[in-house]
Amino acid sequence: MINFKGAQFPKDVILFAVWFYVRFPVSYRDLEEIMEERGVNVDHATLNRWVERYAPLIAQEAQKRKTRTGRSWRMDETYIKVKGRWCYLYRAIDKHGKTLDFMLSEARDEAAATTFFARTIGNNGWPDRVVIDKSGANAAGLENMNLLLLLSGWCWLIEVLQVKYLNNIIEQDHRFIKRITRQMKGFKAFAAAQATLAGIETAHMIRKGQLNGQGGTAFEQFKALAG
Repeated sequence: MINFKGAQFPKDVILFAVWFYVRFPVSYRDLEEIMEERGVNVDHATLNRWVERYAPLIAQEAQKRKTRTGRSWRMDETYIKVKGRWCYLYRAIDKHGKTLDFMLSEARDEAAATTFFARTIGNNGWPDRVVIDKSGANAAGLENMNLLLLLSGWCWLIEVLQVKYLNNIIEQDHRFIKRITRQMKGFKAFAAAQATLAGIETAHMIRKGQLNGQGGTAFEQFKALAG
């Protein structure tokens, strides 16, 4: 359960504001006006603090409660501007389009790819196969995962496929994330970008129906993650 102790606004108000920001393409000043029209006077700086504080915590709960994912993966990166520089949002989905994991990185190299695959496997289990683009760094990251399997005495390895048309599904999946972040016009800090993207990915998972045993509207599912 997420602790809202000390908050100056009711829990439902905070969660609605966070949900609205990560689900729809609005700026903080747009959201300030939207909240005011609903009788809540809260400035854009406070809204920003709410997203940075609560969105990552809600995303952690979503990872715990999401439905089981498949063992055939699609992995790719998309670009996100942070402090005027392009960073890399690593993302993976299964062949049915369910979100597996995501990670924002300042680098696009073997170390970043290895970290992402290790994290995704830790949250979802080992895949049978992973489809990637022609990136040598991503291929090297998967080779490192296969090396771990060999060193552990496993007799099977992850099948690595570099087939562009098979990755069309994740390239399409990027569009939801880009549509929301486009209105934000870049992030001023890496931590703020990480927090906001965690919320956006969670909203996208809810949109896909990935939360196990959660009913109600999308906002009600989002709110339930806070306990």
